[in-house]
Amino acid sequence: MRSEWLRRRSGVLAERNFRRFYTGYVTSLLGTSMSTVAIAWAVLDSGGSPTALGLVFAAGVVPQVLLLAFAGAVADRLGRRRVMLAADVLRCGAQACLAAALFAGRPAIWLFVLLAWLEGSGEAFFAPALSALTVQIASPDQLGNANALYGLASSVTRIVGPALSGILVAFAGPAVVVAADAASYLVSVLALSLLQLPKTGKAEPGGRGRRTLFSDMAEGWCGFRSRTWLWVVTVQFAFFNLITWAPWMLLGPVEGRSYLGGAAVWGAIMAAQGAGAIAAGLLSLGRRPRRPMVIATIGTFCYALPDIPMALHATAAWVGAAAFASGAGASLSSTFFSTTLQQQVPPDMLARVSSLSLFPAYGIGVIGYAIDGPLAGALGAQTVFGVGAVYGLLSSAVVLLLPSVRALRWRERQGDQPSSGLSRGPAEGGEGGQPRDHGDDDRDREYLR
Repeated sequence: MRSEWLRRRSGVLAERNFRRFYTGYVTSLLGTSMSTVAIAWAVLDSGGSPTALGLVFAAGVVPQVLLLAFAGAVADRLGRRRVMLAADVLRCGAQACLAAALFAGRPAIWLFVLLAWLEGSGEAFFAPALSALTVQIASPDQLGNANALYGLASSVTRIVGPALSGILVAFAGPAVVVAADAASYLVSVLALSLLQLPKTGKAEPGGRGRRTLFSDMAEGWCGFRSRTWLWVVTVQFAFFNLITWAPWMLLGPVEGRSYLGGAAVWGAIMAAQGAGAIAAGLLSLGRRPRRPMVIATIGTFCYALPDIPMALHATAAWVGAAAFASGAGASLSSTFFSTTLQQQVPPDMLARVSSLSLFPAYGIGVIGYAIDGPLAGALGAQTVFGVGAVYGLLSSAVVLLLPSVRALRWRERQGDQPSSGLSRGPAEGGEGGQPRDHGDDDRDREYLR
């Protein structure tokens, strides 16, 4: 019983390919979370202003907005692992160049911007390929656990990384931390290169015959818009990031400094949010809800919770409790949305469809970081938070009422995977993968009873 309990919750780690990839993935996530703090200090130490720091951070986001839709098609056409390897090599090179410049002296701001752009470009190609690669390295009944482990890795590194980076920056300087980030990408490259994947003609160059990249993108768009639940949730999150999440990320620290108690208190609130994500990620392991998108949508209600105490000018304790709930809901939503996407979309177009679901969230959501400051100055921060809370709750309620969202069911067996439209032929489709005419259907049904 203990063995079955562990297999149900962490059996995906027994799969060699996933275990290898996950080791490299966690290492690179830790390096990235550390370097974010180090780069901020390096920009300020080099004489950069807060505006210059904003330009550096924006340079990492803009290429993701521009390249995501294109990157998904490239990943499906050339192979997910190949694209992820190239993305990690690019990011490793960018961080290695920045570390060398920091060791040499104080680099100019334009160099920070250029290298941030290159790293963001690598992220644009890596992110949509990740979802598609997962179905190749994890068995169908372990996809939920794989996505839960991704969320756990992200939550833990977001807490541990900045704390560790602060110590290293204080004692060794930001160049050492950025160099460690470059090394973490090398670990990811090694892990990806060790994967043993079956050869499939569709994922290799030339596997699509004379079809062009743009026709592949058009096919991905058709697959995306044909699924009502998917494009509705994508639109919801595009404006959700703009109206609900951007105020929390941008104005939250400002309010934390003005009335919640300063940086230490705000750090504790962020830690509570991470703790909620970790707790929900652990609880998600082994869970296979019958209606996964219903659970994912219920989790999205929690995204709006921190905006409520901020709109009411509540105390830090209430804000921290809401942040904990927000982290938990975000973890549940991400885990079961990703799993549903992998179960419902044919594997050969998964990277393209995934990129189209990510693109609006980056493209529209990033506008919030530009307009929320002026809006808070004109209308007041409490009004901005109030609007964000109302939209977050109402949009989640509307999505939850959609029949296409409630109708989706959990899929585990390989035979339950959606097809790409190709006929299976007359010799397939019987119970247990046997031919339809094998003559044992009645006996099989009796056994199952």
